[in-house]
Amino acid sequence: MTDEAPEPDLTFLKGGKRYDSDTCDASNRSPLDIVKNDFNEVLSSKNLTFLFGSGCSSQVTENNEEKGIPTMAPMAQGLLAKNNVNVANRYGLTADIKKSLSNNLGIDLTNEAYAWNLERLMEVLFGFQFALAQTDRPSLIDAKKDVDSAIDSIKRYVFETCVEGQEKPSATSILKLYQTFYRKLSQRSRSLPRPTVATTNYDLFNEIAMDRIGVPHINGFLGSIEKRFNPASFRYTIAQRLDLTSQKWTSLDNLVYFLKLHGSLNWHAVDDGLFPVEERPISESADGKAMLIYPTPAKQNASFAAPYSDIFREFQTKVVQEQSVLVTIGYGFGDEHVNNIIYQALTIPTFRLVVFAKPEDDTSTTSRPVKMLQELNDPRVWIIGTENSNASWKAHYFKEFVEDIMPAGDLDPAESAIESVMDMFASIKKD
Repeated sequence: MTDEAPEPDLTFLKGGKRYDSDTCDASNRSPLDIVKNDFNEVLSSKNLTFLFGSGCSSQVTENNEEKGIPTMAPMAQGLLAKNNVNVANRYGLTADIKKSLSNNLGIDLTNEAYAWNLERLMEVLFGFQFALAQTDRPSLIDAKKDVDSAIDSIKRYVFETCVEGQEKPSATSILKLYQTFYRKLSQRSRSLPRPTVATTNYDLFNEIAMDRIGVPHINGFLGSIEKRFNPASFRYTIAQRLDLTSQKWTSLDNLVYFLKLHGSLNWHAVDDGLFPVEERPISESADGKAMLIYPTPAKQNASFAAPYSDIFREFQTKVVQEQSVLVTIGYGFGDEHVNNIIYQALTIPTFRLVVFAKPEDDTSTTSRPVKMLQELNDPRVWIIGTENSNASWKAHYFKEFVEDIMPAGDLDPAESAIESVMDMFASIKKD
C-alpha cells in the first residue's frame, strides 16, 4: 500500500466498539491505524500464540488464479466436480465405485453437500466404514470394500494435492509471506517468553520459511539421523552463552515453539520404539503412513491418539497461561477440539482472542462460530476483517495481515541484502 492508495475497507470489532471506514476514534485515526497500533501492543503480550488455518497457505490472485494449497471447497471440487472425472479416476475413485456407493449405500457424490465439502463426505464414509466393519452379509462386504477404496483415494488425493500445492512455482510468493511473518515476529522483546505458532495445516511452508531465514524452532522432534517425536522437547529451549567467562545463558531471541495440530506431510508412522513417529522426507511419506488427521469431524477423536494428544495438550497449555493472547488467521473454526480449547480459555480473565476473519452481519452468516464470538460483546475478543467479499484488499487475509497490519519493527536491512544475493546466485545456477 502507498500513501496515495484509498483507505482500505476494514472493520474492527472490539467488544461493543466498532471501527470501520465510516468511523474514526477521538484522535481521528483510521480503522487501519487503530488496528496496527493495538496489534503492536498484542505483540508485546507476555504469552503469545498464533493459530494458522488453511487460509494462510492459499492465495487467490485478482485473476482468480489460486496459489499454494486449495482450501476445502476448491479441493473437493478438484476431485468431485463433473469436469474432473479424470482426476477421480487417477486416484482410484472410479465410476464403478461411485455407482456402488450410490446404489448400495445412498451416497451420491454429485450431491452438493459432498461435492463442495470433503469434510462432510469423509464423515459419511468413515461412519459407514465403522458400521460395516463387523458385517458378514455378502452385499455389504462388497460395499465395505468400495467405502475403503473411496477413503484411500481421498486420502491420497489430499496428500498429493498438498505436496503439489507447496512445490509449484506460484507458491513462492506464499513462502515469502511466511518468511516476512517470522522476520517481523523475531522483533519481539527478548525479555518476553518465546512465542508459539500452531497450525492445522499439513504443509511445510512454516518450516521451510524458518529454515531459510535462520529462525530456530522446537516442534517436538529430537534426533539427527532418526528424528523421533518426543513431547519432553516442548519443555526445552535453545540457549546461547552470554559471556564466555561466566555461566550466563539466555534463550535465542528468535526461537519459536511450533505445533502441527493435524500432523504433517513429512511425519511418518513407524512400528518400533517408544515414540513411533518420525520426520522423514516427503517422498518417503506417500506410502499411506503419513501422519495426518484428515478432514472429517472424526478428527476430534483422532486427536486423542499419539502424538496428537501431546501436541493438543501443549497447545492448551500455551493458550491457558496467565496473560495469554491467541491470534487466529486463516482459521475457519472447523475443528471442535481446537474450538473447545479456545472457548475454555475465554473463562480466564486475562486471556485475549484476536480473530482475523470476515465480520458477520445480521442478514447472513457464513461462520456461526465467528458470529457467536461477535455476539459476546466481550472486550477481550477482537474481530478484524473486511466485510465486502468483493474487495481487492481484505484485512483478514494472511497477505494483508503480514504486509500491512503486522508492524515491521527494526528489521535488519542486511537480511534483505543477503536474500537478494541468494536470489542472484539461484538465478545464475539456473542459467
